Amino acid sequence: MALRISTSPITASLKHQHQNRKKTYPDASSSPLRSAEEFASRLGFELAAADLERLFRWTPPPPSAAGGIPLRVAYQGSRGSYSQEAAAAAFPSSAGAAFPCHHMEAAFAALEDLSADRAVVPLENSLDGPIGRNLDLLLRHPAVVISGELLLPVNHCLLALPSSHPSSLRRVVSHPQALAHCRRRLAALDIAVEEVPCAADAARIVAEEGIADTAVIGSRMAAREFGLRVLEENLQDQAENVNRFLQLALGPTPPPITGREKTTLALSLLNGPSDLFLAMRILESRGVKVTRVDHRPNRSNPVRVVVEEDKEDKGIRQERVYMDYVYILDVEGNRSDVESALARLEEISGSLRVLGSYKCTYKL
Repeated sequence: MALRISTSPITASLKHQHQNRKKTYPDASSSPLRSAEEFASRLGFELAAADLERLFRWTPPPPSAAGGIPLRVAYQGSRGSYSQEAAAAAFPSSAGAAFPCHHMEAAFAALEDLSADRAVVPLENSLDGPIGRNLDLLLRHPAVVISGELLLPVNHCLLALPSSHPSSLRRVVSHPQALAHCRRRLAALDIAVEEVPCAADAARIVAEEGIADTAVIGSRMAAREFGLRVLEENLQDQAENVNRFLQLALGPTPPPITGREKTTLALSLLNGPSDLFLAMRILESRGVKVTRVDHRPNRSNPVRVVVEEDKEDKGIRQERVYMDYVYILDVEGNRSDVESALARLEEISGSLRVLGSYKCTYKL
């Protein structure tokens, strides 16, 4: 049975909030003496009190996790999101010190301005692939390094008010990706389906406005944060649905020694994609196993021009223009395990950077 797509006032409310969050920050020349309320208004979205306090307070030196002081953890997304769930799983003793970053860049900025000690960002879903924007941000923020990795199974929950009964539901709302993951179950429910920009924000509005005929597909964290009831768990069609999150820090960080490390490399190649096999051979010949390869536009040199001489030696020169890329490689082992390959990789690279060596945590 095909899904029935509907619209309701909740859509307009969420889209308005989502669009406001995309507005630019105030000009740097604005007076720092403006009130917190006016500043929040100029930002174009509602800032939680904790966010305002973070912006205006003096920031002490970063605490030490080993010293028992909770780390300040920024997570990318809204309160009640899967990213908050990942932050709580990665840093359970710091869950109370975690705060949301509605803009993707904000999590990286929080590390750089020392407002956060760690950040948690989603990198990819096992069914839908990578989030290219976060790969770009990693490349554009050289002081930020990967300090850990967390794999979490997706648990799409059907959330509603505690007083709501499944038979009284008229619609289900969620982010398009979550709806796509749950198509078969939604078809079986045979109620209207509505796409919204953010499932966590939808859960908050359902709770705050007491919308009894609307359910949300969201996380268990959203149910806990907003006092909703979990009507059903694991609505997703495929069991092999896993989210990969990165834990970020302001580098360098001490290398992990667990026997389950990964190292992520970013390199551009002097001769473009045709040299990718050389990079693979360099790593393979040194016993370094490559577990993942991705590529992003090379923003520092987005276009590569190759001049070719005519093969018949008639003095005719041809120029070929190609897009240029940065290749992101995940390899098994710590940085010391790949050190012998780095010097050789530099010989064929226009640029080479280690994005981090880190522990892999699986909560499957």
